[in-house]
Amino acid sequence: MAAAGTESLRWNLAEEVGVSGCNGSGSEEFHVLAVDDSIVDRKLIERLLKSSSFKVTAVDSGTRALQYLGLDGEKSTSAVGFNDLKVNLIMTDYSMPGMTGYELLKKIKESKAFKEIPVVIMSSENVLTRIHSCLEEGAEDFLMKPVKKSDVTKLKDFMVKGDQAEKGKRSSIKRKMDDDILKLTMPPTAIASSSSEVEDQSSSASHSPSSSSSSPCSSPCKRTRLQ
Repeated sequence: MAAAGTESLRWNLAEEVGVSGCNGSGSEEFHVLAVDDSIVDRKLIERLLKSSSFKVTAVDSGTRALQYLGLDGEKSTSAVGFNDLKVNLIMTDYSMPGMTGYELLKKIKESKAFKEIPVVIMSSENVLTRIHSCLEEGAEDFLMKPVKKSDVTKLKDFMVKGDQAEKGKRSSIKRKMDDDILKLTMPPTAIASSSSEVEDQSSSASHSPSSSSSSPCSSPCKRTRLQ
């Protein structure tokens, strides 16, 4: 019931703030979650992203972004919807009421489910301490407003990197699950036998004589010639 409620909330948020996609070819789109309290900036970012064939979800606060991702309170259902509402990159304004972009960045990077998602911070203020803090916390980039078309073209590289990292994490999890399933399906005697064979091989390797000691005559001994 909790998972269903979380999913319903996310879809309602998506419908309320608008999820836009402009690729009708059916090919996989990169999905960007844009966060900005300014409706003017939000519409500008959305238009730039759509013109580059990105799917866009735009929300007006860090709290709404966490709700959409399922990270409000780090609920156990946060992983639900990551596959259905996959986000490849998050763009957030730095100065927002309630929760700053820096605070949102920290929440995302502390999350097990979403820490690999690239986060880009935007700001109209060129404050070096803010830029340094965000980059130190794991932001991919810090863009000055107004965001330009040339800024958007760089985003795809960040998304590809984040997507590869997520695929690698899923592959590692799958391998571990396969190993665990194999152990569960094997009878106890087979597991004990397998462990015993490994120990015997290890013991034999540690006690086997070296090639030099097994030789009947190691250098510098000489063979005696028969008269």
